[in-house]
Amino acid sequence: MTEPEIVEDFFGVYLLYCINPKYKGKTYIGYTRDPNRRIKQHNRGTWAGGAYRTSNKGPWKMVMIVHGFPNNISALRFEWAWQNPNKTTRLQYLNLRKIPRKESEYKFKIRVLSEMLRVGPWHRLPLVVRWLEQDYYEEFPTDKKPPSHMILTNGPVRAKLLKKSVENVATPNIKCSLCSLNLNSNQLTCLNTNCELVTHITCLADIFLSPGEFIPIEGDCPFCGIKLKWGDLIRKLKGCSHCTDLPDAMDDEREENSDDDVICTQDREFVNTESWLLDDEDL
Repeated sequence: MTEPEIVEDFFGVYLLYCINPKYKGKTYIGYTRDPNRRIKQHNRGTWAGGAYRTSNKGPWKMVMIVHGFPNNISALRFEWAWQNPNKTTRLQYLNLRKIPRKESEYKFKIRVLSEMLRVGPWHRLPLVVRWLEQDYYEEFPTDKKPPSHMILTNGPVRAKLLKKSVENVATPNIKCSLCSLNLNSNQLTCLNTNCELVTHITCLADIFLSPGEFIPIEGDCPFCGIKLKWGDLIRKLKGCSHCTDLPDAMDDEREENSDDDVICTQDREFVNTESWLLDDEDL
């Protein structure tokens, strides 16, 4: 069996597919910080924390998940828009509608996703589209593929929460490599360990952004020249690192920031505001 990829600070929006003969083909879209825990809840029912809409209709399979959102608010708004493509202003101009008798509910959800990944603000986020069940894999049409900076992959994934650390304090003796002013606690460093770049978030963002853009995607390090993805830089700033295994002790940590504490909303205004793209300190 393929070893799961470990992802820290996980925020994901998933698609369920019902394999119960009575409800086969039904789908459900949800948000989670722990996909393995969440699919068990759905299949056990509401008493275990599953959703009312999926209770007593399983078994369900989590066939795909989109992750890489910077925070839970951005993921929840993506979830709402995917559930309600005809209500969010982001997609109304596409007039997305299900074609009776010609398109299954599942294929419609995949079609909606292919459009969402290519329009603002989602098209600038460092998202990963992960197929968890290869038997349900759907190829995106050539003209509907996600932006090149997004990752299309397959295979299992396990979420790992970041351990709480002492907040970094300002370092007055260290200057920004780009503006020469004192650095605050939120400072970016190059992913190249041999590079000496240390900079304010805004200073590097100004270099990566083109006129009219608000969220960086990628750019070249002004010191060593390597290609840097903005999402990787922010994850490094938050303390994320690449891990290969997940200790059993993480089971206790999953209780913190679990899906049970998430309050969802159906407020359209909640979905269409710009402020959710990054945490305040991230840009």
